[in-house]
Amino acid sequence: MASFYFHESSFIDKDVTIGDDTKIWHFSHILSGSNIGSNCSFGQNCVVGPKVNIGHGVKVQNNVSIYEGVEVEDDVFLGPSMVFTNVTNPRAFIVRREEFKKTLLKKGCSIGANSTIVCGVTIGEYALIGSGTVVNKDVKPYSLMVGVPAKQIGWVSRAGNTLKFDSNYIAFDSFDNSKYKIQNDNLILIEE
Repeated sequence: MASFYFHESSFIDKDVTIGDDTKIWHFSHILSGSNIGSNCSFGQNCVVGPKVNIGHGVKVQNNVSIYEGVEVEDDVFLGPSMVFTNVTNPRAFIVRREEFKKTLLKKGCSIGANSTIVCGVTIGEYALIGSGTVVNKDVKPYSLMVGVPAKQIGWVSRAGNTLKFDSNYIAFDSFDNSKYKIQNDNLILIEE
């Protein structure tokens, strides 16, 4: 049996899997069929599910709802009050559960506070979405995205630092001495 913490004001439905060392804070609700990895943290007033898969090491700040159709890989950061959607044309008087679109957040990406992620997109590995940004199309790995709608204004390292490139399109991140190269309009991490 997994060892995790949840505050007494939170609810965990039946048929939920939660990994070791995960913490679920005040007034949160984990709905049935959801799977949460180990070493995750959910701030107050979070909702997960139903039927949502969340990887390991995910940090979800206050007031975030992760709806059916959203998949979150390892080490993702979801900032306070950021928003997911799951239908492109919602109406209160029409049930569209069969039209939920998949949204995928790849390993290590970060979503800033008050951002909106419109359903049906993939956010690439280690991408950084600035606060208040509205993402309505796929985001390349390592992209730095801001605005409404989102546009790319640069590239970031695995550590989230903005990269500055030399004349050969090479950049280094002093955080961990990682090396990056722009190739075919994509950022490549150079393993040495």
